[in-house]
Amino acid sequence: MQRLLSLAAPLDRLSAATGRAVSWLSLLMVLLGAFNALARYLGRFASLDLSSNAYIELQWYLFSALFLLGAADTLRKDGHVRVDVFYGRLPPRGRAAIDLAGTLLLLIPFCVLVIYMSWPAVLSSWQLAEQSPDPGGLPRYPIKTLIPLCFALLILQALSEALKALSRIINPESPEPQEPPHGR
Repeated sequence: MQRLLSLAAPLDRLSAATGRAVSWLSLLMVLLGAFNALARYLGRFASLDLSSNAYIELQWYLFSALFLLGAADTLRKDGHVRVDVFYGRLPPRGRAAIDLAGTLLLLIPFCVLVIYMSWPAVLSSWQLAEQSPDPGGLPRYPIKTLIPLCFALLILQALSEALKALSRIINPESPEPQEPPHGR
């Protein structure tokens, strides 16, 4: 059991480090959004063009990166929305069995499917050096690359969650995942 948890630990650390790093994108996104709003207002007032499509698209890109790259850490923290009718009433071993089955039968196959389906579009975008159709817009290929990267990170965290669930099934005295504090 301890071996399963020791295999999961580096995957958890990777997700936590990624989550901490991308959390700073929220600050950048808010600052950029405030700048965009002020630039549009002041630009109209001064009859100048202080904003650009690049700034607006950069704000979208930051949001996309935050959402996509933060998914694995959110899974690690059990912060995804969970609609449960029976889950909360089950004993720890039953919850672990549902977690393991959901991870192996739903989450990992879905992630593999998204990577498989998105890869041709990402590759094509890089080959074409795809640009935004808007004047002054940003390149699209870097942000499209985050799609398979996100789901690869999600697979790694899913493997960690599967190992922890298996550990709880084998040894019911294994620690259960901590409830995330409210407000997340």
